[in-house]
Amino acid sequence: MMTNELKALQVAKLVDARGTACPGPLLEARRAISECPIGGVMEIQSSDSETVVSVERWCKKMEFDYLGNVENDGFWSIYLRRTK
Repeated sequence: MMTNELKALQVAKLVDARGTACPGPLLEARRAISECPIGGVMEIQSSDSETVVSVERWCKKMEFDYLGNVENDGFWSIYLRRTK
């Protein structure tokens, strides 16, 4: 998805993990995924660039839809859709 499309998504669950190093943001996302409805979009905010790679791998393993990421000023917003 394009940056403007990602920013326009309606987010069902936001995980603000800025300021924590990997694997912290991924662990927070794993705990929070149950609060995101099936078909809903989760946004993970992280100041650690490794989180982008970790979340993409986790999405493949869990069969979630990795939608993309947006680099903001000092952090990334990473988007996924819960499929099950």
